[in-house]
Amino acid sequence: MDITRSSPAPVRVVAVPPEPEPADLTALPEPIAVEPLQTLPTTATTATATTTATTNAPTTTATTTDVRGRRSRPRPRDLLALLRPGQWVKNLAVVPLALLDTHPWGTAAFLRTGWAVLGFTLASALVYVVNDLADRDRDRLHPVKRHRPIASGRVSTLAAFVLTGALALALAGWAVAGPAWQWWPTALYLALSLAYSQGLKHVPLVDAFIVATGFVLRLVQGALLIGAQMSEWLALCVFSLCLMLALGKRRHEMTAAGRAHRPALRGYTLAFLDHLVVLVAVLTAVSYVLYLRDDASLAAGASLVTLLSAPCAVFGLARYLQLLLVEEGGGNPVHVLFRDRATLVNAALWAVLVALALLLPQASA
Repeated sequence: MDITRSSPAPVRVVAVPPEPEPADLTALPEPIAVEPLQTLPTTATTATATTTATTNAPTTTATTTDVRGRRSRPRPRDLLALLRPGQWVKNLAVVPLALLDTHPWGTAAFLRTGWAVLGFTLASALVYVVNDLADRDRDRLHPVKRHRPIASGRVSTLAAFVLTGALALALAGWAVAGPAWQWWPTALYLALSLAYSQGLKHVPLVDAFIVATGFVLRLVQGALLIGAQMSEWLALCVFSLCLMLALGKRRHEMTAAGRAHRPALRGYTLAFLDHLVVLVAVLTAVSYVLYLRDDASLAAGASLVTLLSAPCAVFGLARYLQLLLVEEGGGNPVHVLFRDRATLVNAALWAVLVALALLLPQASA
């Protein structure tokens, strides 16, 4: 019985040393090259195959990770995503509002409006890059913003700084090529945005008011380049509308990621934001109606059209409040306003009514 129990011991000793055998075979490559492969033991071939497979597998993964980590040139798609082209629609939606008080419309007015859109597009893109550079560490803690190009590492900080310099040069060229001293709204917007990125975004209420002021400066820039007189009621309507969207975005961030991501959220509560959003929505509706009554360049026969456009504006505000408070949306106002079917249909109807009210004076003339 002792012999049978001790007999497996040499078998275990023999089974342990398959590791030095492949080492001897690989150290003597000449016999392997001369002799056919059938003469080699199966255990040796399997051992060499497994060793080569195990040695090759980690090297390939290491090389791929090294290549990704050492990538010095970001992809053009990542650089374009850093400029946030999806947010450029804000310039198209606000700057052309200056055309509402311009009659008749001509090629020069449209070209100057396009020039204003270009300037604010460059300025906003520059602000986005600077803001992402400043918030790259904080964005990595956010469930959505951690996928941004700088926070995720797809764009290095050096490439972001180079892009910032290129945008600054392009914006300076835009200011020099345009009319003299009519670029001050864009410069003021850039100064406020840089101050916002450097610390004012951490101050409750001030952060949202700066964002809304930037949209009013877009309106001022468009009216200044066209030569139109800007309506105070229209400026108040744009300011209150954009303030409502900024407050709604902060409410969504608080419900989605808490207060740790944005320090300014410590000065808000959900109830406080709900009251503010409703208050600003009422101010938006009242200022819009007063603009139509007092300052809009409409014909006398267009009163019925303007009366019908007011419910469309109120419905749009109510729909946004429904998406924000009931459906817990509002994280990206651009997506909310341009992807919701009810909002799109209401906006199309409102645009038709406003276009009719604007074209009636020309038709009667």
